Amino acid sequence: MTRQLPALIIIAPLIGTFCISIAGWINKRYCLPILIAALGISLYASIGLLGLVIQEHGVVYRLGGWDPPWGILYQVDYLNGLVLIVIAVVALINAVACRKHVLEEYPDRVGPFFTLYSLFVTGLFGIVVTADAFNLYVLLEIASLSGYAMIGMGNGRAPLAGLNYLFMGTIGASFYLLGVGYLYLVTGSLNMADIALILPDIYESRVAMTAFVICMAGLFLKMALFPLHSWMPNAYTHGSFAALGVIAPLTTKVMIYVMIRISLTVFTPSFVFDRFRIDEAIVWLAIIAIVAGSLLALSQSRLKKMLAYVIVAEIGYMVGGFWLGNRQGITGAVLHIVNDAMMTLCVFLAAGAIAYRQKGDDFEKMEGLFITMPFTMSGFVVAALSVIGVPPTCGFFSKWYLISGGIAAGQYAFVGALLLSSLVHVVLFFRIFEIAYYRPEAGHHGGGHSSSVINEAPLDMVIPLLVGAGLLVVLGLNTGFLVDRVIRFAVPAQLI
Repeated sequence: MTRQLPALIIIAPLIGTFCISIAGWINKRYCLPILIAALGISLYASIGLLGLVIQEHGVVYRLGGWDPPWGILYQVDYLNGLVLIVIAVVALINAVACRKHVLEEYPDRVGPFFTLYSLFVTGLFGIVVTADAFNLYVLLEIASLSGYAMIGMGNGRAPLAGLNYLFMGTIGASFYLLGVGYLYLVTGSLNMADIALILPDIYESRVAMTAFVICMAGLFLKMALFPLHSWMPNAYTHGSFAALGVIAPLTTKVMIYVMIRISLTVFTPSFVFDRFRIDEAIVWLAIIAIVAGSLLALSQSRLKKMLAYVIVAEIGYMVGGFWLGNRQGITGAVLHIVNDAMMTLCVFLAAGAIAYRQKGDDFEKMEGLFITMPFTMSGFVVAALSVIGVPPTCGFFSKWYLISGGIAAGQYAFVGALLLSSLVHVVLFFRIFEIAYYRPEAGHHGGGHSSSVINEAPLDMVIPLLVGAGLLVVLGLNTGFLVDRVIRFAVPAQLI
């Protein structure tokens, strides 16, 4: 049974997608329980897989029994075993928390929304578990098309934002596919391990170099690395909280995982960091992303849009950390994939709970929230402190590794950008704390409720938020375990 876990992770939400679609026609109340059950199975399988990886240092599953390079291989190691758990945890927590949002925003489209949700998560699981470069593209499109549709289902300007997201995402995916095509031209294979064995003999080939550049360009666009981020702010501002709770924490992080996977597993570290010297340029691009994202967040007056630009800065953290090319930087980048996914989930869950109760996410609607929504604001404070990087929350520890990697690489501008970004995040979130601390005059904001009366969000929103906030502290306190037992094995041994 354990040998089937890589397939089970994908099959459970895929079958769930069909069941949810049918249930939507019969009785929409069954849709969410089916989704939660499917995601629960995937979470169980992903935890079991990581345990198996720790015992055996890797799990290989041949789809249909065909051997590579002809068959499609699912391969789980320390890197993607960790990311699989992140996807399952985030998707499950948000599924529980988004019920009220879905019923309010899509009362007649509950079935279609949860069908897309399940298909989106299926695509993400597939992207992470596959060891086939073309299969990755197929699964990338499955996840992307589902994400575009979930964003476009929102109200107001959401359809236009979703369309812009579709255009930009399609361009990014096309670049990645073109790069894979070039790789196939020179290697005759689509299996990642097979390509990695062939490439060392043709490292000097312009076709191989072109393939790498084109793949990276596509992935940078898909992950919204500044200045290729233009699709993100509008999509995340106008999309519904039900959709953003899973799209915002996972989409960019999975794309960063793909960047790491392609760089280390397909092209190998010796090609990426020694022969093809573009790491310096990309680190500077990451520095610009960190600074620009942080400063643009300062000018926002809506919580969702501010958080979108915070994500732009966080992408710079992870991209820059990886391209430092040393063990501490890459450790920080991988750790921040985990931490930032959970932090982003929590801040969007809190923002969603606030918007649900206050009927909007403008800053002016947040006056007195520490009195009227104390549990929601408690979760938000923990998440914000983690984004800032305050111990013992997990955000502190991944920033510590990133800063250490920057110092070891002599990239003091990167270190300065990280510190500047953290200071800007202090201003961003403490501005909100200040607004939420003061009680408004009776009758102002607060949805018309008295400012002295507790008017919390529903329990099925608050409990997942508090669980997520607790996980931020748990992750922080267990950083040593994650690094020593998992992440250090994901970083190539030749990197120092």
